[in-house]
Amino acid sequence: MARWALRAEPLRVRLLVVAAELLAVVLVAVGWLAGGGLHGGDVVLAAWLVVLGMVHIEAATGIERVRRRVAATAYFDLSSVWTFAAALLLPVRLSALVVVVLYAHLWLRVWKPAGVPMYRLVYTASTVVLAAHAAYAVVAPVRDAGAAQGLPALGWVALAAAAYLLVNNVLVAAAMALGEGRPSARELVGGVDDHVLELATLCLGVMVALALTADRWTAALALAPLLVLQRAVQVRQLEEAASTDPKTGLLNAAAWRAEAVHLLGRARRAHGSAAVLIADLDHFKAVNDTHGHLVGDAVLAAVAAELRAEVRQDDLVARFGGEEFVVLLPDLPGTGVGRHEVLAVADRVRRRVEGLGVPVTTTDGPIVVAGLTISIGGATFPADGQDLEAVLAAADAALYAAKDAGRNTVRVAAAPLVPQARTAED
Repeated sequence: MARWALRAEPLRVRLLVVAAELLAVVLVAVGWLAGGGLHGGDVVLAAWLVVLGMVHIEAATGIERVRRRVAATAYFDLSSVWTFAAALLLPVRLSALVVVVLYAHLWLRVWKPAGVPMYRLVYTASTVVLAAHAAYAVVAPVRDAGAAQGLPALGWVALAAAAYLLVNNVLVAAAMALGEGRPSARELVGGVDDHVLELATLCLGVMVALALTADRWTAALALAPLLVLQRAVQVRQLEEAASTDPKTGLLNAAAWRAEAVHLLGRARRAHGSAAVLIADLDHFKAVNDTHGHLVGDAVLAAVAAELRAEVRQDDLVARFGGEEFVVLLPDLPGTGVGRHEVLAVADRVRRRVEGLGVPVTTTDGPIVVAGLTISIGGATFPADGQDLEAVLAAADAALYAAKDAGRNTVRVAAAPLVPQARTAED
């Protein structure tokens, strides 16, 4: 047990993991003890779902291996198609068995080769068991009352899907929120595309359940669209990997430029205003020289998280290279008000970084890297430039002015200096 990866997690995460797993075990045990004998038809349905799920895993594993050669994003197995169908059709003890068998196969074929700790798979399987139990609790009373042949009415199925998603997503988000990192609200809740994908997966699960109640062989037809969906996920993940800086999770410079050109073009057509901030960590080389590049990478990631948290959701944030970051602030008010807003945003970022302490682990033990400062230059569109390159040049000149003014300070093109603390010159 001393070598278990779970021991490296904070106590609050360990408590959540153990609680979820114990609850799943208790509910399944109660289902087995109180459920009586099994119907042969249910056993056949469970076996058929396991077979289809394993065939899908094998096919998707080939896709995943190709994707992993060029990207390091998480594996997306879409196994809810089979586990949700099991929750709709089977007693909870059998649906739990389907989940356990499929996730054991996932461990052997995908998760273990990828180096994922086993406790994550066990916790994920437990959340799916609990989600399936919640979905079963919605449809079982209707089905047992004889109100429907096969599946209940669509409204009950929709409620079951909502219960399934709620339980699963809440438990996954809770584990992320309790961890050492500082996930954003978007990371915890997920984006629109993530929810659409989940909905599509559950819809396929309903279709599989309907096929199994009519002709079990036709359920195999779900494999083809499921693999197409899997490839669509693969393409989206590759696109995200190609546009993301691996050390900070922000956009990379190329992706930021492409999107910034688009947003400035929209502002030009709407006769609107926008701004660019260029931020550069002061004396960052000293962090690398003192603590090593791994600590430097942790500092970059922490500063990126603070920067992303300080600006608006629709603001465009990227790592521009080295210890330099860039932000596009679209949809600003008129020129005069916009400049004041840019100054305010930049100074909030500066103060936030100034108060940042980054806990890291080194060969000498855990330390906190503090005393960080950042210099920021800004420029507005269209006042300081008619295109992206011109605005970037003006912001870059303002950044050099901030550095020359003593670092840990803010300059905006053609705007007065904001009074604030400064560090010593190099």
